[in-house]
Amino acid sequence: MRAAATPPLASGLLTDVGRQRRVNQDAALALDLPRGGLYAVADGMGGHAAGELAANLALDTLSQHYLDGRAAPPERLAEAVQAANLAVLRHAVGEYVGMGTTLLALIVDRGAAIVAHVGDSRAYLLREGELHRLTDDHSWVAEQVRLGHLTEEEARHHQWRSVVSNALGGEERVRLELFGLPLRAGDRLLLCSDGLSGVVADCKLLKLLLRRETPDQVARALVNAANDAGGPDNITAVIVDVLQDQRLPHYALPVRQGQGPMYVDALLSAQRGSSPLTYVLLILAYFTLLGVMLMPEYRTVIGLLGAVLLLGVVAAQRVTRARLGRSPRRPTPILAASAGREPRDSHKSS
Repeated sequence: MRAAATPPLASGLLTDVGRQRRVNQDAALALDLPRGGLYAVADGMGGHAAGELAANLALDTLSQHYLDGRAAPPERLAEAVQAANLAVLRHAVGEYVGMGTTLLALIVDRGAAIVAHVGDSRAYLLREGELHRLTDDHSWVAEQVRLGHLTEEEARHHQWRSVVSNALGGEERVRLELFGLPLRAGDRLLLCSDGLSGVVADCKLLKLLLRRETPDQVARALVNAANDAGGPDNITAVIVDVLQDQRLPHYALPVRQGQGPMYVDALLSAQRGSSPLTYVLLILAYFTLLGVMLMPEYRTVIGLLGAVLLLGVVAAQRVTRARLGRSPRRPTPILAASAGREPRDSHKSS
């Protein structure tokens, strides 16, 4: 009897109300897909019932829209986030006026991860003992840290630390960040709400993520750490372990933009491409058609020559996009485990 093949991924999730809240307005998603999986965290806002509804509505819409989509995964994920935004916005009436939610979504497609990010939930990558923070918070205090007006420690305890500058349900067009990165066997990904990242210091996150335990066990350890630190907010952790190397998908991975979140239509236009090669294709098609019309006696030669040139440009465009997708910016580690030693805490315990 043949042994069952090892799955390429393993995942686990846990969401908890925390120690100081009565209602859990966080929601989480882990959905297996034929070539990977869809994972997400949403942190609702706008009152107990409204926040809970917004978070769950966002994840339900995200998953359904993604599964129904036919575009390449990066575009399909961005479109699914926009659909979730509209679903939240259209339900924000009556007693639910003002509701919204953060949304952090991750697609694993073969050997690549694609991240869509709105708000202040966070994505981390543990790779070879180094912890990389993949996302920047869309919040007032995060902006003050980037400007140098606050330190990370001051931001962690600031009275406005929960004020987000970007969320689903605020306007018709969502603003989001979308980027991809290649994955390796041994990688461990963490998606979490600020009830974890805002309470447990990065050095503690690294220590817990380094545990050789299942994703479910690590998610439980992370939630316990946040509760042990007071549990002031709802806590959610999604862990994804990459168990096998896989080839990269055929499409170019989206490159992270330096200007922060972009409106979804502008982001999709950039992803679909407006490169000079696209204009070359249009020009070649135009002159081929014009040549056939003006010199019909040579239409066969002109048509063949035009087709060869068009195919050559298309091939060059695919090679260029593939190279861009296979060499994204390397994540910068925020912490690394020293050989034989636990990482030193550079922050006070929260």
